[in-house]
Amino acid sequence: MSTAAVTPARPGQVLADLLPASRVRDVALVVGGAVLTGLAAQVSVPVPHSPVPVTGQTFAALLVGTSLGASRGLASLVLYALAGLAGVPWFAGGTSGVSVSFGYILGMLLASAAVGALARRGADRSVWRMAGTMLLGEALIYAVGVPYLAYAAGMSASAAIAAGLTPFLIGDALKAALAMGLVPAAWKLVGRR
Repeated sequence: MSTAAVTPARPGQVLADLLPASRVRDVALVVGGAVLTGLAAQVSVPVPHSPVPVTGQTFAALLVGTSLGASRGLASLVLYALAGLAGVPWFAGGTSGVSVSFGYILGMLLASAAVGALARRGADRSVWRMAGTMLLGEALIYAVGVPYLAYAAGMSASAAIAAGLTPFLIGDALKAALAMGLVPAAWKLVGRR
């Protein structure tokens, strides 16, 4: 795509807004965000003593929200969740339907909208602002996912934290660091700050 086809950046924009506006663009971005999340969920590594695997799903959900904005990001994650509930095998490790880890998907809906709203306010333009944005997004995912895990798996709160939060902190910090570098770099690449 040539840079001549890219719309100049204005305050309140996210990366997706740099593409020429149309309904087709918005539908393609929403479907693309859902597919990216589904593909990233296939990167799935089991965690000993936990029913929740490490996946690329959270990284994709936060990247989708930040890049597409709150409404398109949320729509992408809603499409992802509904398709998975309907039987598309694109939840972690090629699964579908409701499982003990479904709360993390619900948290991703909330997180995608929140980071998208922050991106519209410029939180995606610098590494340090992205750090806060990613931290909030991850916290929202865990705020829904861990209690749901405790409920669905019949675990105590401390057991759910041990199985559904603690083993993931380092990996999520690495995923957040990657997003912190990618999105501000994309803004620099298109020459819009």
